Amino acid sequence: MESFDIAVIGAGAAGMMCAAVAGQRGARVVLIDHAPRLAEKIRISGGGRCNFTNLQAGPANYLSANPHFCRSALARYTPRDFLMLLKSHRVTWHEKHRGQLFCDHSSEAIIEMLKAECDAGRIAWRRPVDVQAVRRSEGGAFSIDTNAGEIRARALVIATGGLSIPKIGATDFAYRIAKQFGHKLVDMRPALVPLTFSSDEWLPFSTLAGVSLEVEVAAGPKRAQGSFVEDLLFTHRGLSGPGILQISSYWQSGEPIAIDLLPGRDAAAELLEAKSSGTKRQIGNLLAQWLPARLAHAWLEAHDISSEARLPDLSDKSLRRLGEAFSRWTLIPSGTEGYRKAEVTKGGVDTRELSSSTMMSARAPGLYFIGEAVDVTGWLGGYNFQWAWASGVAAGEAAFEFSRSA
Repeated sequence: MESFDIAVIGAGAAGMMCAAVAGQRGARVVLIDHAPRLAEKIRISGGGRCNFTNLQAGPANYLSANPHFCRSALARYTPRDFLMLLKSHRVTWHEKHRGQLFCDHSSEAIIEMLKAECDAGRIAWRRPVDVQAVRRSEGGAFSIDTNAGEIRARALVIATGGLSIPKIGATDFAYRIAKQFGHKLVDMRPALVPLTFSSDEWLPFSTLAGVSLEVEVAAGPKRAQGSFVEDLLFTHRGLSGPGILQISSYWQSGEPIAIDLLPGRDAAAELLEAKSSGTKRQIGNLLAQWLPARLAHAWLEAHDISSEARLPDLSDKSLRRLGEAFSRWTLIPSGTEGYRKAEVTKGGVDTRELSSSTMMSARAPGLYFIGEAVDVTGWLGGYNFQWAWASGVAAGEAAFEFSRSA
């Protein structure tokens, strides 16, 4: 049997950050992971360049049944703090879009940096190792049964993530441990995920796969739940792109989403104005100036209007209806592409039973849950990594203190 001050299960973004922080403060830390490759989710993120944070990250960018929970950790470890860490390791980066920060070269730079931070804290690595059981031993320590032997620790941090992208090793481990120790779970579902539609409903648009454009997309009653101006991408089965991924976290099954295909302009008024100018242009040619041509023609066909029809030959009523349809395209998804294509899991360990400053369980002193495992879901664009860093630091500092006082 091996003994440590702290055991961290899950060597991803949150787990490595937590282990490094605790180890560098002087705790004896073991980092356990079942995957043969280290931090695969970091590796594949951001197209291989890792969108590692967002300059705008704050509580308003996160969804949770307990929305104020994330405030403390995010305030104490900010994007600027992470940038200082990158600078110390000479990792270069750039801002791509709306505060989204990416590595200049490869996601491997983030992985190597975190590994170096762990090594600086003299972390004991145990990977690939399968955890078979976790239990509380006499004296309050945690016993972890693995296929490589028993490990005992005063504090235990669960950083195994959620259910998204099972092909790289995602499991429900965190949720099983939470329930074992009496924690409630907020219902889990795929988030930041493409939306799908029934084959019959999607037939008119199935030929548009690959077409993309900037739109405003909203979900919820009177758009109260969420609204984003981002790119939309047509797929063979439905809709994807940043705008759809964002709204998928707000969308509820059976509810419609509303899309403005021409955000910032009054399409109905402009069509009527063009007609009154006396032009004899074909409607298809005009709309192709506003939208991708394939979409403009498919849209007209779906509304029983020939793309060759000239504006003077179309009634004001039909032009007004067409323009309003551009601004308020309402449709009901049949579902999502599921966890296999979801970037994160919404829901998870109920944060109302965790300390917002330490991430420690109110039910089992010395037990911590961090990262995607808990019910904190960030927007697309680096927000979920910032939560991983912030929650990891909070738990690392707290677990160190707990292990010294235990």
